[in-house]
Amino acid sequence: MKKPAIVMMSDFGIDSGLVSCMHGICKIVDSELEIYDITHVIPAFDIEAASYCLQYTVPYWPSGTIFVSVVDPGVGTSRKACVAKLSNGSYVVTPDNGTLSYLSKMIGIVEVREINEEINRYPETRDVHTFHGRDIFAYCAARLASGAISYEEVGKSYPVEEIVLYELKKAEVGKLYVKAEIQSYDPFGSAELSVLNKEFKYAGFQIGDLLNVKIMEEEKILMEEKIPYEKSFGYVSKGKNVIFNDLASYITIANNEGRFAEKYHLDPEKLYIVEITK
Repeated sequence: MKKPAIVMMSDFGIDSGLVSCMHGICKIVDSELEIYDITHVIPAFDIEAASYCLQYTVPYWPSGTIFVSVVDPGVGTSRKACVAKLSNGSYVVTPDNGTLSYLSKMIGIVEVREINEEINRYPETRDVHTFHGRDIFAYCAARLASGAISYEEVGKSYPVEEIVLYELKKAEVGKLYVKAEIQSYDPFGSAELSVLNKEFKYAGFQIGDLLNVKIMEEEKILMEEKIPYEKSFGYVSKGKNVIFNDLASYITIANNEGRFAEKYHLDPEKLYIVEITK
């Protein structure tokens, strides 16, 4: 029987040996394990960004895949190290610090176990308390993937209701009306809103609609114009704005071959409200 893949993500960066150490510890456990990476350039300490990335990555790996997510500002403290079992059959090995928030909403968590560090911690580094990515998360994931332990042997289960979750941004959705926040920006400077693709459809908007879009910072209107809702960027001319269903499950506003955020001088640290009507 083929062993499940291990798929890793962190905020460690790619300019050091940290990621290699995590891969290596898995190979020490079992040289046959296959290890892949989502990204290791999640913004430092940004738990929400890690959670957001997982929710649109996990569904596109086979059931049973073991994900290791390490964005862990509280490393070495009393926060739990855990393995969550998802409703699609995959697992996430992570600090229980909010990383599971989007997965809880978008996929569902059926069980969670706290990692027993007496058994599932790399024994050669017990005097190191700042690299749990290697010593606990990658090591435990490798033991689980290799079959050295069952999921029940990860550690004691605790109630799913006790998982640390932060409140996700939501949208106000009505008939041909949406009021949402800009919750993030993709690598191309496109603005990802807090309204799900399916919620946008429920509001009655259809591909091909020309929509009224208003972006506000508090009471100040920063932009107000009509933007087409299309399948992709190429349905508008270069430099024109477009609304589309994003791969990350949320409605997004982009500028074709441009950077929407820069065009309107949007600051990632500020709150912007977006109203969309027809």
